[in-house]
Amino acid sequence: MLSAEAQQALQECLHEVVLSKNQFLVTEGKICRQLYFLQQGALRGSYNLEGKTVTHWFAFEDDFVTSFHSFITQEPAVENIQLLEDSILWSISKDNLSRLMKQYHEIETFVRTAYEKYYIRLEERFVNAQFKTATERYQELLQQRPHIIERVPLGFIASYLGISQETLSRIRSRY
Repeated sequence: MLSAEAQQALQECLHEVVLSKNQFLVTEGKICRQLYFLQQGALRGSYNLEGKTVTHWFAFEDDFVTSFHSFITQEPAVENIQLLEDSILWSISKDNLSRLMKQYHEIETFVRTAYEKYYIRLEERFVNAQFKTATERYQELLQQRPHIIERVPLGFIASYLGISQETLSRIRSRY
């Protein structure tokens, strides 16, 4: 946990962001200069690929979200981040976060832990896509993140699993 001093310094740099369902937090082609903490709501990260939108992650309460590549490199984002529900987020700029990480080792450790969690989720997605069947990916989703089924439209879930909506319907009919 953060010391009272570090918490105070962090709170002074946070800004509340309230957005409505279907709005975009990040759009491809623009540099993402903010890291967000999702207090309430749901989001999805997606890419446009040959005219199709491909969902590659979801975020829910207590998740950190950003276009990590764009945020870290300060290059234009290649993804879009869209709200699936009305949401409340807290943002901090890259400049303020960098300053706080230099000033407070505990904030640096906290941010590193968030980055590590993101990397682990990314690696799990890669392994699942390469080595598991559609049915196995769906079963794992049900076991590890069942709330997604309740809060996310099936078309986005199918895209996330790398299958058609029809295939998802067939798989779901077995459960």
